Amino acid sequence: MDFLDTYEEWADAHAFFDTALIPGPGRRSADPLAEQTRAWETRLAQATPNGALLRSNALFDSLSSGQTLHLLHVTHALEQITEHGVLYPSGGCLVGAIYCAPLAATGSGYRMHNLGAYVLDKEAPAFVARMNLTGHTPTPLIFEVTLPAQAYRGLAGIDYLRLGSIHLQIYSRLEYLLSKAERHRLRETVVSRAKNSTAFLALAASVAYEGTRVQPEPFLRLLDEAIPRLPILGYIYFEALAEYLMLHSTSAHTRERAAVGEFNNWLYKEMLFATFPHMAGRFDLAKFRPSPRELDALLTRIDATTDPEHARTYLTARISYLVAARLFTPGKAPSAWHHRRWEFDSLADELGPLLGHLIHRELRTFGRYPDFYFYYDQHKALQAWNYWNHMDIVVPFNGTFPKGEVGINPAYPDLQYRVWRAERDGAGYLHPAEELDLTIAPRLVDIKYTLMRNNKWAQPSTTPTPA
Repeated sequence: MDFLDTYEEWADAHAFFDTALIPGPGRRSADPLAEQTRAWETRLAQATPNGALLRSNALFDSLSSGQTLHLLHVTHALEQITEHGVLYPSGGCLVGAIYCAPLAATGSGYRMHNLGAYVLDKEAPAFVARMNLTGHTPTPLIFEVTLPAQAYRGLAGIDYLRLGSIHLQIYSRLEYLLSKAERHRLRETVVSRAKNSTAFLALAASVAYEGTRVQPEPFLRLLDEAIPRLPILGYIYFEALAEYLMLHSTSAHTRERAAVGEFNNWLYKEMLFATFPHMAGRFDLAKFRPSPRELDALLTRIDATTDPEHARTYLTARISYLVAARLFTPGKAPSAWHHRRWEFDSLADELGPLLGHLIHRELRTFGRYPDFYFYYDQHKALQAWNYWNHMDIVVPFNGTFPKGEVGINPAYPDLQYRVWRAERDGAGYLHPAEELDLTIAPRLVDIKYTLMRNNKWAQPSTTPTPA
């Protein structure tokens, strides 16, 4: 594998938050979405109640200036992890990192980021209960990561919605793990999924590229109908709705978190698990599909300070933009939807990222490929680790939106860290209780041991990741 072949793709898969949110005229000037991208960046940062946190927040402050970072990792399998002495990363939104949330050191102990508090207090216990993991108590671990002098001080966050081209590239390298008949069937399957979703894709493209005005009701209805065929739309819908809630909420809890530089993660967590309680055991955003008829009631229940009518209008425009920016080949605007050749190779020219996302999803259950799927995701993780190491990124974060999801790069040379089992005091602060002799290994946990496929706990696993 030639790293130079993938460098630009991995750079494009990251959001660089330390550069100006309003790009200069030279940035992707040939991109038909360039003007709209600038408009969205300005709108999100300057025209929303909590938009200032996109530029300045506690996580960014620690990543760009701190020498030592303290991070929370929650596990339900501490006994098994300590027995083996090894902690493995998982895939998901951080591709191949140890999933964590920030901790703030105070004179009273370590204060948890609200994301970490939700995982420890609600999400992890719900997972343990649903999976009948008797005797497995969610346990907080404190990681102390020392950043070397050469560590990258910029803010480059991995955006998993931008991985479509990479998924397609990796499949092209590994497709011969399938038979000729299986490869043909896979191509036909993903082309059929796209072809039968033309109504939604064409509408989203029209809104994004031509500024077409559509009513939210028919748009959301077409989106709802398309999600089963194009599972990546469930991820996009979730991210757009989570983004809306975090940016527009003015509740007391949201203002309290903003005062310490945090977006309010409880909003989208409550939205997700209140609407789809089964997600606690099988986290799968491809199934995120709130009924359009119930969206207003859902928003009101989660946060009464939001305006459902405004939200539906926002979602129509935002999802259209994200579909065009993340699922269509960069720099190209698909057109003539009913006159195109519905063949894999010709579609890949304009819809390559969409096909890549569809293939990545399909391969989890396709033919014999589930037996190889671990190697597909491991291949992707190797490329990510190579890029992170090239950039000296020790602590990557989820750049889809800076919620607070942060990870530890398990492949960083001479990674310096210590880890403790933590205990919590009556005020909610964490304190190191017992230092653990654990090694972070640069090898993914097999998907069959994660929340994506298996209903039975089989070996040490890490905190569930939302992708």
